Amino acid sequence: MKKQLFSIFGPVILAAVLIVVLFFSPVKINQHDPALLKEAASSMSGNILRGDDVKKQALSTDQYVPFFGSSELSRISPFHPSVLAEKYQRGYTPFLLGAPGTQSMAQFMMMQSLGNDLKNRKVVFVISPQWFVRDGLKQAYFQAYYSPEQTLNWLLHLKKIDESDRYLAKRLVQYKVKDARTDEMLRNVAAGKLPSTFDKSISQLKLNLFSREDELFSTIGLRSKQKQIDASAKQLPDQYNEADLKKLANKIGSEQTSDNSLQIQNKFFRGLRKHLPELRNKQNKLDYRYSKEFSDFQLALDQLAKEHADVLFIIPPVNGKWSKYTGLSQEMLQQFSTKIKYQLQSQGFNNIADFTNDNNTNYFMQDTIHLGWQGWLAADQKIAPFLKGNKQEAQNYQMNNAYFLSKKWQQQNPATIK
Repeated sequence: MKKQLFSIFGPVILAAVLIVVLFFSPVKINQHDPALLKEAASSMSGNILRGDDVKKQALSTDQYVPFFGSSELSRISPFHPSVLAEKYQRGYTPFLLGAPGTQSMAQFMMMQSLGNDLKNRKVVFVISPQWFVRDGLKQAYFQAYYSPEQTLNWLLHLKKIDESDRYLAKRLVQYKVKDARTDEMLRNVAAGKLPSTFDKSISQLKLNLFSREDELFSTIGLRSKQKQIDASAKQLPDQYNEADLKKLANKIGSEQTSDNSLQIQNKFFRGLRKHLPELRNKQNKLDYRYSKEFSDFQLALDQLAKEHADVLFIIPPVNGKWSKYTGLSQEMLQQFSTKIKYQLQSQGFNNIADFTNDNNTNYFMQDTIHLGWQGWLAADQKIAPFLKGNKQEAQNYQMNNAYFLSKKWQQQNPATIK
């Protein structure tokens, strides 16, 4: 009878044990695949952004450069950084770390989970003014990109609690993390207490499970933009010539915005046209000068400083024709630029490409808020020399978390900045 029972249930029990070992063991599976990494670099997939495995594999090599940003990275054109890098054999491949709705907090979580793979690296970071609404990141966007794996990775590696840790824990509690144990650990950190040994032990098992799921499943259904990149590269001349490329950018921009006088890409404008009457002067009360996002952004800056990363920050404009139509204040955008640059420069982040004044440059924007043909070409004039040779220069950051994580800074009037 025992033999019969074992022959029936033995394989089931053995399979269950193997599954437990597979999913909860801390041992990593080495799946390094160069072709897969190239596909993932342009995917901007939620699984890739929320996970760690593929990003860490890519950034363990010098081939990939992290480009942090949001929806502007998804708009592939012949002048997109991924296209220019491939066409002109720059020796690097942008790894696009962002998607529509990723803001400073999501980018910080990605940064801290990368650990030493970000250390002494060159990084490109696109700052979007529209992130900086009063309450910062919307709940829906938080849920879309929240990563239990990255949160536990952060909590379990805490050795001591500093101002940025307490601030982040409070913000995560505000967004109502669903797991009860994680929520309790966050509340403890917000109060200045490290997670208990018991909570860490249980959470380590969860982290092992999340990590294994990431290794096994994060690339399932991966949709790369590589075909779009290859097709766009064919539109470029074989030799890089700035004057020729500017002419081409004007030509393509003119052709693709022929449906309207706002210089908005036709395919986007067609969906926008019927809403135009209700959008006139609709943005006259929007203000990006006072926001919780300034302190969320400080989290990312603090992590970049800890890793001694050399960062180029890009500040896009808002389409001038569109802002005039909707009433969005260009004076307010100028003051936003003043405030964010003060936060950067006062702490030693001095590589800044501020394009706020290019709001009326023809074909600089692809639509209302996303860099377009001339915009990406202008950005490339900063990106290419910054990344040339990928030589790391010594960084000297002087972080002021006490101020920039405060409500006082969030509400600071840029006109009073000296």
